[in-house]
Amino acid sequence: MSAPYRQIRAAYTEESITVYQAYDPAIAGPAVAAQRFVAPFKRERMTWIKPSFLWMMYRCGWATKPGQTRVLAIDITRDGFEWALAHSCLSHHGPDADPATWADRLRRSPVRIQWDPERDPHLNALPYRSIQIGLSGEAVSHYLEEWTVAITDITDKVHRIHTALRDRENPAGLLPIERPYPVPEVLAQVIGATTDHDAGSASPA
Repeated sequence: MSAPYRQIRAAYTEESITVYQAYDPAIAGPAVAAQRFVAPFKRERMTWIKPSFLWMMYRCGWATKPGQTRVLAIDITRDGFEWALAHSCLSHHGPDADPATWADRLRRSPVRIQWDPERDPHLNALPYRSIQIGLSGEAVSHYLEEWTVAITDITDKVHRIHTALRDRENPAGLLPIERPYPVPEVLAQVIGATTDHDAGSASPA
């Protein structure tokens, strides 16, 4: 059965949730060593975190795209993750949203939410969406200084999974186990999440 059209799926514990980012070695190396993002990471720029491993693989081409050759799994606190959702705005307003109200929230919010087609292990688009969360301003400061619990370089694992796929082997045992994340109803409304399989299927983004 297909997942709800817009649903957060992630690897998480009672205290933390895993998100993914990909960088070049100059940024990834110091981040792993310090267990937080440090220079030359630029906190002035929006940074996008992704709970979906396979969407990250689509974005970085299995760690082959320039500037994205090191894949990091970042464990952040669930409190921080949910703060980001609560202080977010959709990158594109829905058909029922008032454009002026949406534009004002977009201008004031330090977090952007974008829903993109989820991917299968061969990076084909699936008929439901995966969330991307863009952090800027105070949200980046919280991410760097308060939310980050651990940073792990998983590039070798990424290469093993990619090799298994190329060799037509089943990589299922290597893939992270991602479960539906229990988003409180008030936050689900903020981020435009859906709880059934049909809702939102005609919505943009």
